[in-house]
Formats: sequence, structure tokens, C-alpha cells
Amino acid sequence: MEYDTEQRILADLELSRDIMTRTLEDRPLRAALARAVGLVTAALSDGKKLLFAGNGGSAADAQHIACEFVARFNFDRAPLAAIALTTDSSVLTSISNDYGFEQVFARQIRGLGAPGDVFCGISTSGRSPNILAGLKVARECGLTTVGFTGSAESPMLELCDEALRVPCDRTPFIQQVHITLGHILCAIAEERIFGRASAATAAP
Repeated sequence: MEYDTEQRILADLELSRDIMTRTLEDRPLRAALARAVGLVTAALSDGKKLLFAGNGGSAADAQHIACEFVARFNFDRAPLAAIALTTDSSVLTSISNDYGFEQVFARQIRGLGAPGDVFCGISTSGRSPNILAGLKVARECGLTTVGFTGSAESPMLELCDEALRVPCDRTPFIQQVHITLGHILCAIAEERIFGRASAATAAP
């Protein structure tokens, strides 16, 4: 049977559309995102910082979202303090070697985090041991915790002050929505802190 590439592309695009529609209609998720925006905005306005972490594709998402805060998103403005805990190969390999991979984010949070900071843990399953360990330590150290995850019930939920649960259980599609949520988080925080209206400043 001949493989139908065009039909496969169409199927994935339709699925992406349907998941984004479900996300759009998910009132609890929208409310949680609004509250997370408030937490992030308050922390940054108070001189605190954001810490992001994830594994694999979610590690790339952590770096992507952090860079939008530090560099710029929709308009030129002062940098905002955000760090991805997934980028320093010496730190990652040292902690993994000496303490185990489960502690790779928790130890960084103990060293870099401070009360009032926000730790954003990204795990599509909500079960990544190193993200769970990071969330536990973040709470012990007085950080606010925000989770990016999927629809499944998981141990992550009780460790988060706000959990952004994409209404989907398939990792690649959850990750697509995570980036969208991260962009919204950054865009609104940027506007609220620097006073620019989205309609006038969004890049074409």
C-alpha cells in the first residue's frame, strides 16, 4: 500500500487544530494561565526571577520561553530575569554524576533560586522525576511553582501553585500548546510590566 504523505500531513494539521480548539474552550486552563501570568508579573516586577526546566523537547521549550523574557518578545524593552536550567553542560553532567539525574534541577534551584522567584517545570506526563524533585525543592525554598503538563492526573499537580494542563495526552501535541502558552505568558507579562498595548505593539 502506497504511503499517502499528503493525507498524513493533513491528519496532523487537523489534530493540531482540534487540540488548539479544545485549549481555547478550556476555561479552567485559561483561568490557570491568567493566574500564572499574575504570579510571573508580580515576581518580575518585584525584582525576582524565573527558572525554567524540562527534559528533551521540554528542555528546548524551557530555553525558548526563557529567551523570550531575557531578549524581547513583541517590542524592545529592558530584559526580564529568566534562566533555563537545561543549558550548562558542566553543571548538568556534574550534578548527574555526583548526585543522580533526578537531582539535576533541584540542586540548581537550591543554588540559584530565592524566595519569591518562580520555578516553571515542564513535563508532558507530569511524572518526570527530576521535575518533581525540582518542584519539591522550589517549594521548600519559598519559590512559587508553575507546571506545564498534559491532561493526565499526575503527582506534579499537587506540587504546583498553578498547573497549566493541556487537554491532550500525546506528547508532541502537548508540546505545541506549551509553546503557545509560554508565548502568551511572556506577551502579557511584557505588556503589563512595560505598559504597551498588544494591539499596537505585536510584531506583524
